[in-house]
Amino acid sequence: MRRPTLPIAVVVLIVAAGAGWLLWGGGAAKPTAQQAVSDPYTVRFAADEPRIGGNTFTVEVDGPVPDTVTVAPVMAQMGHAFAPVPAAPDGPGRFRATGVGLPMAGQWEITVSLRGPGGPAQVVFPLLVK
Repeated sequence: MRRPTLPIAVVVLIVAAGAGWLLWGGGAAKPTAQQAVSDPYTVRFAADEPRIGGNTFTVEVDGPVPDTVTVAPVMAQMGHAFAPVPAAPDGPGRFRATGVGLPMAGQWEITVSLRGPGGPAQVVFPLLVK
């Protein structure tokens, strides 16, 4: 019995191309901006180009201005969790965390923690690093 090698080869090629597109996305990382609410705060999180290595994240807060803001990256699938990085004030209600290390590509969760007159709060933002 003769096997249909050409159709099998075409299916393998299509699957490989699809996997490559999903894993590498065909280019550089794109900026991301997200928003979440943890009363009494509304928190906006932005990452210019999430990548392996050092990253800079911007956090904007509406509501009572917090005294401290930290960002902590976690990659639960791989068991990676890193110490919180302080975000420095960068204008009214705006904070910037620099040098946030992400050692590998994949799905990360960035926990933004706030402490201030509105009490403590945490918000988690998903972040894909390519």
